[in-house]
Amino acid sequence: MKRILVTGGAGFLGSHLCEKLLEMGHEVICVDNFFTGSKRNIVHLLQNPYFELIRHDVTFPLFVEVDEIYNLACPASPVHYQFDPVQTTKTSVHGAINMLGLAKRIKAKIFQASTSEVYGDPEVHPQSESYWGKVNPIGIRSCYDEGKRCAETLFFDYFRQHSVKIKVARIFNTYGPRMHPDDGRVVSNFIVQALKGEDITIYGEGQQTRSFCYVDDLIGGFVKLMDTDDDVTGPINLGNPNEFTIRQLAERVLDLTGSSSKIIYEKLPQDDPKQRQPNIDMATDILAWQPSIQLDEGLNKTIGYFDLLLRENEK
Repeated sequence: MKRILVTGGAGFLGSHLCEKLLEMGHEVICVDNFFTGSKRNIVHLLQNPYFELIRHDVTFPLFVEVDEIYNLACPASPVHYQFDPVQTTKTSVHGAINMLGLAKRIKAKIFQASTSEVYGDPEVHPQSESYWGKVNPIGIRSCYDEGKRCAETLFFDYFRQHSVKIKVARIFNTYGPRMHPDDGRVVSNFIVQALKGEDITIYGEGQQTRSFCYVDDLIGGFVKLMDTDDDVTGPINLGNPNEFTIRQLAERVLDLTGSSSKIIYEKLPQDDPKQRQPNIDMATDILAWQPSIQLDEGLNKTIGYFDLLLRENEK
């Protein structure tokens, strides 16, 4: 049994990770300030004697004794990270400094949940880990994109300067139960709009592409990366390489929900990437990992979650 700290543990990804680690027989300390996380996501874990919840903001130091740290704390959808962009940057940068400082003091292994947004609006397709990216440093998305890029810099400098054991994963679009219904992400947007019978909003012409990874697959990749030898640092792409246009996604959601919603088009937001597809050769070779849940199966599970959530909210 390991004692493991998960920052952002009440969020979409964090709650699934806490659940997985408990199932594996570990003790879990979940840290969250509940800006985007929700107690609803972890309420089923609160009675587990090996689960502990701490309300805390990672921009302030934290002192605990653990064997491993998963640093997931940061709003990850444009709606949330653009709400308070200064705080978003602080969460990525100060949060990384505080968690790396903790890992250095207690000699813990630490995992950074980075993002495909470090590639920006890429000129290389698909994106491999060797690509440095094309990121606007002063745009409305920069608080997240550059915050995560700086966090990666800090992780590798702590590795080189202080020999901290690091693992860095670059997460591509992930979806599944416990996504926030108002987070503005394309999967949750389309499903909620379809279930409510509202117009499905596509930005631009819908020809921009994304690759969608189901949450269970992604969490499996997290655990595999954390369990590698100390000389494996990453960054390693984690995502599903199957690529779909936004228009194709909307059509799949309409078909699976049986909705009569209509598709409408609005102006494309600033710096919205035109293509996003991971090269996962490194994950396949080093972690023996690749996603197994394809889009229709994952969408059906996610639709079921949102259908229940919306019905509960109507009561």
